[in-house]
Formats: sequence, structure tokens, C-alpha cells
Amino acid sequence: MIRRRQSGFTLIEVIVAFALLAGALTILVGALSNSSRQVRAADDASRATLHAQSLLAQVGVGEILQPGRREGEFDGGALRWELQVEPYVDPARRADAPVDLAAPRLLQLDLSVHRADGRGRPLHWRTLRLAAPATQEAQ
Repeated sequence: MIRRRQSGFTLIEVIVAFALLAGALTILVGALSNSSRQVRAADDASRATLHAQSLLAQVGVGEILQPGRREGEFDGGALRWELQVEPYVDPARRADAPVDLAAPRLLQLDLSVHRADGRGRPLHWRTLRLAAPATQEAQ
């Protein structure tokens, strides 16, 4: 009797092929999930940056800029912000240098924006703003 050699795949080969395919799909789905989280975080940071730029552009317009702390919300409460305004202290200025009260002064604005649900890292912006002399504000 002549035996014919049967061609095809064994059960073990098929199981190994499916296991490799499942592993590759798991890695692919994990990478896609991670990239979608990164895209969402970048979108949140972009929106927070636009709101922060808008807020910093409005501060001191139509009102006298005073040192102090303010807070509020963006995007219907999804983002919370806190603005700290304080006089700028020049590190190069000597402590015994005379102070000209009629000269304009610099105020440091420190803005922090974070998600209301507490997830993610807060974003910070710091800038300087020229303010009217203290003598003009008192009048």
C-alpha cells in the first residue's frame, strides 16, 4: 500500500498562529488606547492654554490691577483657575536702593489652571504686567 503524505497544518500550528495574532492585536489595541489618552490630554491642555491667554489678556483692562488672589472656572466648570497678583521683586535690585513712588511698577501674575475633577497635572503661567504708580492708584 502506498501512503500519501497529507499536506496542511497541524492543530498545534493553528493554535500557535492564533496566539501570536491575539498577542499582536492586544499590543495594537493597547497602543491605540494610550495614544487616544494622549490626544485627549493634549486637547485639554490646548483648551486650558487658550482660556489662560484670554484671561491674562483681560487682566488689568478696564480695571486697576491690584495685588491679590482671584479664582474662577472655564468650560462650564470643567477647568478651575487661580490667579495670584503680587508686586515683582527684582532679584538684581539692591535692598538699600531708593524707590521712586512716581515710577510705574511691575506686578507678577501667576496663573494656575487645573481640571475640576483633579485628574492631570495643573498648568502654570507666569508673566509681568506694568501697572500705574501707587500714587496714581490712591487718587
